[in-house]
Amino acid sequence: MDVGFKTDKGITRFNNEDACYVMVDKGVFIVADGVGGSSSGEIASRTATRFISQYVEDNPIDPKWDQEEMRLYFAKCLNQTNEMILEMSHRFEENSGMATTVVVSYISGSNMYVFNLGDSRAYIVRNDEIAQVTEDHTYVNNLVQRGEITAEEALFHPDRNQITKALGAEEHVYPDMFIVSLEVGDVVVMCTDGLYVEVPHADIKRIVTESVSMSEACSKLVDLANLNGGSDNITVISLKIDEEDINE
Repeated sequence: MDVGFKTDKGITRFNNEDACYVMVDKGVFIVADGVGGSSSGEIASRTATRFISQYVEDNPIDPKWDQEEMRLYFAKCLNQTNEMILEMSHRFEENSGMATTVVVSYISGSNMYVFNLGDSRAYIVRNDEIAQVTEDHTYVNNLVQRGEITAEEALFHPDRNQITKALGAEEHVYPDMFIVSLEVGDVVVMCTDGLYVEVPHADIKRIVTESVSMSEACSKLVDLANLNGGSDNITVISLKIDEEDINE
């Protein structure tokens, strides 16, 4: 598997509240986008990636588990992460109200399980097409789903940054789960909104398809997001699936 990742504070932000973590040997990949005053968003996202990765280390995943066992494993992991963030938020006044989006992917052979809360996304690029795997947990996406606004109008809606699910936002969390059957040559892209708000889907697809490595792709994606405005922190993980991965 060819893996690349990069995070950048962008052009207009003073600090980086995004975080990511790559566990190639475990098949686990994590992206988080923190929210909150002062530096608390940064604390929330880093707490999430650190806790999730440690949970995976301490509680090894059995690739033979069925879909329900996978769902229960990651639901427990994310709820314990949520409890940690809430506890820190209550303990320290300066962290009050902090929260973070999260998207987690677990890849085992030809199966990819994706879990998300918030508007950080996972995409799959296959056969010159790009498709969003996750569903945004946002106010504007709810409007789109109800047919009240179009997807294009959502991009410029004044409340487009209002998320409806996040780690640290409520006592219990209920992540969505998506299952993708992978093929040789697929590219998985995981990112925060700082990427996809600035870089159109067609450009994401073109860059990951034309780049000689996933590290190069991530660098080019971040550079283009900054060139197009860099209005938010930008984080991206890219994974290219090869035949060896599928046959594991």
